Amino acid sequence: MELEKVIKQKAFKSPKHKLTINVIFTGNWMTQKTMFVVKPFGLTPQQYNVLRILRGQGQNPIASIEIMDRMLDKSSNVSRLIDKLETKKLVIRTGCEEDRRRTNIVITNEGLEILEKIDKIFPKNETFLDNLTDREAEQLNFLLDKLRGGEEQNKL
Repeated sequence: MELEKVIKQKAFKSPKHKLTINVIFTGNWMTQKTMFVVKPFGLTPQQYNVLRILRGQGQNPIASIEIMDRMLDKSSNVSRLIDKLETKKLVIRTGCEEDRRRTNIVITNEGLEILEKIDKIFPKNETFLDNLTDREAEQLNFLLDKLRGGEEQNKL
């Protein structure tokens, strides 16, 4: 459905203005779809993102600051997210022998099991992606990468 109809706006100042609103709207829409999948597991999309980052590390510990660098939502409070995941026994936080200021985080077996369950559900929730061909998805990825520009522009 066209953005104008969804948000009940007749016109935009320019195509680039519409693009800004469309990207924000679509990002929020996709976050809501993610929330629909992860909420039954007691997770937020940000907590899910942390668990996915940790799963990618295997059993190699990673520091909170490194998790922050990889987060999709850069405004997330990683320490608070890790506290909540630790309370749920989905991650383990340990001290670092080389640097006492650093804490290392690894995912637990329980965390891996939840991700495995979510992985089975997610494809059913992403059927909206069937509206795009693989070629269109590649093109959209290219355009979004291009929109974000050089590495310096990616820093908030």
